[in-house]
Amino acid sequence: METLFRDIPLETMTTSMTINATASILLALYVAVAKKQGADLSKVGGTIQNDILKEYIARGTYIYPPRESLRLITDVFAWCGENLPQWNTINISGYHMREAGCTAAQEVGFTIANAIQYTQAALDRGLKIDDFAPRLGFFFACHSNFLEEIAKFRAARRLWARTVKERFGAKDPRSGMLRFHTQTGGATLTAQQPVNNLVRTALQGLSAVLGGTQSLHTNSYDEALSLPSQHAAELALRTQQILAYETGVGDTIDPMAGSWYIEHLTDEVERDATAYVERIDEMGGALAAVERGFQAQEIHENAFRIQRAVEARRKIVVGVNEFVDEERPPDGLHQHDLTVGERRKAQMRRLRAGRDGAAAQATLRRLEEVARGDENTMPALIECVEAYVTLGEICRTLRGVFGEQRERAAL
Repeated sequence: METLFRDIPLETMTTSMTINATASILLALYVAVAKKQGADLSKVGGTIQNDILKEYIARGTYIYPPRESLRLITDVFAWCGENLPQWNTINISGYHMREAGCTAAQEVGFTIANAIQYTQAALDRGLKIDDFAPRLGFFFACHSNFLEEIAKFRAARRLWARTVKERFGAKDPRSGMLRFHTQTGGATLTAQQPVNNLVRTALQGLSAVLGGTQSLHTNSYDEALSLPSQHAAELALRTQQILAYETGVGDTIDPMAGSWYIEHLTDEVERDATAYVERIDEMGGALAAVERGFQAQEIHENAFRIQRAVEARRKIVVGVNEFVDEERPPDGLHQHDLTVGERRKAQMRRLRAGRDGAAAQATLRRLEEVARGDENTMPALIECVEAYVTLGEICRTLRGVFGEQRERAAL
């Protein structure tokens, strides 16, 4: 982390980290670097995704069991509230669930249900709703049904605003603001005729802007074949810039308001998403539903329906099951540097050889003690990384206390 941010003043810029199971450790590393730079932590800003529930539901990069993981998340909420006030402590993500195969309504319903679980966990820790809710962020996918996606974003805003006000009694208007980032649909990109993905991404980006996104990631056209090439990444950026500077769609807050069909779709998505929230409430909340495998099963079933529809050509995917032709992969695809792993191992050996081993072990023992009790883990994590304890060593220590989630909840 010191190498990554060398000569970059963390007090004057923000960083977003799409990290979940190890989010608190990455934040500790970031804070340690900021402190070493002499930064005023009250001015350090950024975001960690820190959304572990969707990992059990759709993505799979969890380490510890759900309840122990939830503790680490609320530790971040509490510590940042007192020490890092400009930090966005969670980015509650529907994106990965949508990429795994859920519907638009499921994406909204499951995301809001997860947000309710996180909010309740923070309240149970003694935090006040209006102290942390304004720092909550959301992250959605944007797929190819242009009008439905616009309606989805509008429905999500309405549902969250109502939830925060009516369920949690928030008074600050900022608490009910659904601030969200959107990424265009990686799962919609095709390896066949990959240049077509430029069109898909442009339309999805436009849909997201019309739906009110505050932040946008446009995928590169070659991502179905490799990591983005330099040329493809630049075209993805130019897509955003054309939307921002040439189309005029950002000149008004809600350009689709008043459209009968958009309002109808918004009501429909909100109704169906609310029904999912209510079903999850009946199970005891998102955490209990995750442990039962409810959301994962719903997503798997819908993903199967989508695949069957493509195979039966009831759902047309241009270049895949209709309008097919033979086309060579584009030139200039990204090539992996296969020597990176060995170089990183050598770097790690040098780090361990050069640190104070006794101090590193002392901080790990302190972390284990904290994890077995009910203290906030963030101060102990910061002490660990300042002693150059590695992420792997920290995770191994926490595994010894929390255990390890070996597989998804049973379906």
